[in-house]
Amino acid sequence: RGRGARGLRDAISLRALRVRALRVRAPRRRATTARGMNKYADDAPQSADKCIGACGEGWLCEVSEMWKGQAMSLKIDEELFRGRSEFQDVYVFKNSAYGNVLVLDGVIQATERDEFAYQEMITHLPLCALNEEPKRVLVVGGGDGGVLREVTRHGSIERIEIAEIDGMVVEMSKKFLPSMAVGFDDARVEVNICDGIKYVGDAEEGTYDAIIVDSSDPIGPASVLFEEAFFKKMHRALKPGGVVCTQAECVWLHIDLIEDLAKMCKGIFVGGSMAYGYTTIPTYPSGQIGFMMCSKPAADGSTVDFTKAKRFPRPADESALKPMRYYNPQVHAAAFVLPEFARAALEPHLVPGSK
Repeated sequence: RGRGARGLRDAISLRALRVRALRVRAPRRRATTARGMNKYADDAPQSADKCIGACGEGWLCEVSEMWKGQAMSLKIDEELFRGRSEFQDVYVFKNSAYGNVLVLDGVIQATERDEFAYQEMITHLPLCALNEEPKRVLVVGGGDGGVLREVTRHGSIERIEIAEIDGMVVEMSKKFLPSMAVGFDDARVEVNICDGIKYVGDAEEGTYDAIIVDSSDPIGPASVLFEEAFFKKMHRALKPGGVVCTQAECVWLHIDLIEDLAKMCKGIFVGGSMAYGYTTIPTYPSGQIGFMMCSKPAADGSTVDFTKAKRFPRPADESALKPMRYYNPQVHAAAFVLPEFARAALEPHLVPGSK
């Protein structure tokens, strides 16, 4: 879910998205910038320096304005890498409970122990719901390779492209998260180290069956992945009947942000369908993160019912991937059953699919 890792986690354009409240609440604080719905857009990203030792010596404490008053903490058993790319702070360490941990701008993006809960769901919820088997898929962000790994499970796909802005994330993931970075090894994968927004904008109209945005939270530079202009470009780049799935934060922390995202998508994917599903993952804030899924109407006017899995991932015969550990058809259906406060906030803005 990162700026190259766990995709749409800190911005409202879509890898660091998270913060919300109950349905009955005080008037929400609006952004003072043109970003409008995303009140975190102008917050400055932080570095791991702010988080290391914040809760105790030898611990990383995930302190952020996006989840005030709480913080996930992991003990740093061994520091593996610490540096800064052109775009962000990159930190990797080993933890006895979660294995190797990737941190971008002070926010946990992936751990060896629980990453599959995020990667499998952000990938298979949209791809298994498609009415036709996908042939061409684009991943925006996802530099750790986890989403790529899951996309390659679909043997029908002929071409997989990734547009990741930060080459250092790819390099460090290959070195320290090899079970995720295996996604880069598939012959169908085309790696583009570039601006994902420009890459989508340069695509010909009607290019992709699916676009998966594995972004960081909507803070600072990553906020553009949650903006209207980017979603319009994705809509244009989709084939009729195609789908977009983007990281869409946590209902416990960011229900207002998710609601605004849903409203925006509804105005762009006119005639299409929209759904919000989620997964549980212990090292993400409050242990939950969701995905906003939108479909473009097919030529016959039909739209994707995301709540129904039409197929199970069928890898190519030569695939050496290990079996999935989170996703199955029952979990697929359950992912769209929301607690009442979240259902009440989001349902008015979501659009059921026709098949």
